[in-house]
Amino acid sequence: MSTLRNKVQLIGNLGSDPEILNLDSGSKLAKFSLATNESYKNKNGERVTDTQWHNVVAWGKTAELIETYVTKGKEIAIDGKLTSRSYETASGEKRYITEIVCNELVLLGK
Repeated sequence: MSTLRNKVQLIGNLGSDPEILNLDSGSKLAKFSLATNESYKNKNGERVTDTQWHNVVAWGKTAELIETYVTKGKEIAIDGKLTSRSYETASGEKRYITEIVCNELVLLGK
């Protein structure tokens, strides 16, 4: 049951090309936003699509795969975990970010 803790699985489309960073340590980092869609009928019987945007990061070999094969609009499935972090802006304002750290990636679609 412990494998179910902090687990995220999503299927969606990239909103833009991934941002790839080569860090001084030699590690590679990929950052991208993933859109997931959910459709339902409202009280008037009209079909409504709700789109949610998720911030995703990937490291190492997964980031290399993303750099090579993933572009804007591509449908992918990811498996990962939620993480939260904070930072301080130049003006001293504290900002909080929640993102998904991608551990596995499956390319879908064409």
